[in-house]
Amino acid sequence: MKNKITPQNNEVCLGDDEFIVSKTDRKGIITYTNRVFMQIAGFSESELLGTQHNIVRHPDMPRGVFKFLWQTLQQEDEFFGYVKNLCKDGSYYWVFANITPDYDANGNLAGYYSVRRKPSQLAINTLSPIYQEMLAVEQSGSARDAADRSIALLQLKLDELGVSYFELVMSLDKD
Repeated sequence: MKNKITPQNNEVCLGDDEFIVSKTDRKGIITYTNRVFMQIAGFSESELLGTQHNIVRHPDMPRGVFKFLWQTLQQEDEFFGYVKNLCKDGSYYWVFANITPDYDANGNLAGYYSVRRKPSQLAINTLSPIYQEMLAVEQSGSARDAADRSIALLQLKLDELGVSYFELVMSLDKD
């Protein structure tokens, strides 16, 4: 069972040349992590391996983002997105994530490979208020369809901007 971590208002930043790398099985259980992940998140390798990747899920992140992520991966597409994560000590860190399906030698889906790097400040400033609105929508009704309502709000925002999700994410990948 995951320990309850109390979020703190303390940001940890990835360096410009640092990359967080991890691999999971098909259900999101961590099977590999690099040292940068352990250092930034504050968890040891033994605390991460065999654990759901959502061990670093920050409560400021809407469930709809993760539902959209899993829908994208289940279509065997790669996912790009900005995520606020939680450190073991309650600090937080933002990443620009790229998650791709990982196949075994027979071409069967084995899991997922993720590389995360430092996000642009433009991305954080743009997405933070959208994520806050998505969270408010999720908290305003039944938990059962909260993620779907949140995704619908995200789609509305994308429609207003006249861009796809991918176009928005890639446009924010600069300072």
